[in-house]
Amino acid sequence: MLDMLVRNVNLPDGRKGVDIAVKGGKIVEVSTGIPGQAVQEIDGQGHLASPPFVDSHFHMDSALSLGQPRLNQSGTLLEGIELWGELKPDLSVDAIKQRALEMCRWAIARGTLCIRSHVDGYLRYPKSIENMQRALDKGVDVIGGIPHFERTMSDGARSIKMLCELAADRGLLVDMHCDETDDPMSRHVETLAHETNRVGLHGRVTGSHLTSMHSMDNYYVSKLMPLMREADLQVVANPLLNITLQGRHDSYPKRRGMTRVKELMEANINVAFGHDCVMDPWYSLGSHDMLEVAHMGLHVGQMTSIEQLNQSFNAVTSNGAKALQLEGYGLEPGCNADIVILQASNPIEALRLRPERLFVIRRGKVIAKTQPVVNQLFVEGQSDSVNFSRDLF
Repeated sequence: MLDMLVRNVNLPDGRKGVDIAVKGGKIVEVSTGIPGQAVQEIDGQGHLASPPFVDSHFHMDSALSLGQPRLNQSGTLLEGIELWGELKPDLSVDAIKQRALEMCRWAIARGTLCIRSHVDGYLRYPKSIENMQRALDKGVDVIGGIPHFERTMSDGARSIKMLCELAADRGLLVDMHCDETDDPMSRHVETLAHETNRVGLHGRVTGSHLTSMHSMDNYYVSKLMPLMREADLQVVANPLLNITLQGRHDSYPKRRGMTRVKELMEANINVAFGHDCVMDPWYSLGSHDMLEVAHMGLHVGQMTSIEQLNQSFNAVTSNGAKALQLEGYGLEPGCNADIVILQASNPIEALRLRPERLFVIRRGKVIAKTQPVVNQLFVEGQSDSVNFSRDLF
């Protein structure tokens, strides 16, 4: 007998009315009309079944710390960093753990089952090199840095070189806060791509943010993107934060700040989205809904064709899984039985409505569940339900 059988769901690739069979925490069959019984059977009712959402860039240590010790009045990245520095002396391990656990509960309820969390940068701080070694010895599996926040451009380039060499020596991935600035001359992503090629880290390195690409001239970018593609550099944009923090020094016209997501995708460079922050010194809002992230990203990036809308959904699912090199991700036989069933019929409708996550399933077990929303219309004492779903795509 199967452990779980999910019946009559639509898949992100366009297949409709399919069943998903689960046994031993793995998907064993995906087809129409799977025979037999299961310990638990879920009627998908034609809703969308998706692999779980992936948050490719987040700061778990600062999440839910809003207002400590004060609010960010300028709304800038630098004041947020200053505030975090003020809070650090009062941080405790237990407080960070409790906020992180609460944040994880929010994420799981919204169908996010993988988060890559970042901590602070490299050469600028005393003992950072020593702390990095200690963290790696404890099992940290991704090396990061923040070259644009080093004291000089040359220090930024040196940090990239050192960190990529360290990753190559230890066989680890790299995810670098890179060029999170409006400065078109902040070009550390070029150095990151070059070092990736030099030490042979192809496909294992991510450049996060890359907001300076929004301000670079087109000729330079036309040279930069082939170098990034040659290195198989992964890219993570953070739409909510990129458009909130960037352009703060502009009057009008005001730059949006988010990197060139559409153009990078057209150049066959893998782009994922991250939430970045929730209720902390940099961002006072957020509920850790990755569909909200994708919704904002497609608007800012003007990604409104059918293909681009689907790519926006991929940016918070399969593209993130590729960037993070997740094993067993997807909705095919042999993949982990990690499934999210949404109250929508397809990815574009999910982006439009940001609907309820009806079931969140991990390794074949339901770990979160929400009742479907039925909107009621009241007219002169009478009521009727209103359905906002229209399967047009």
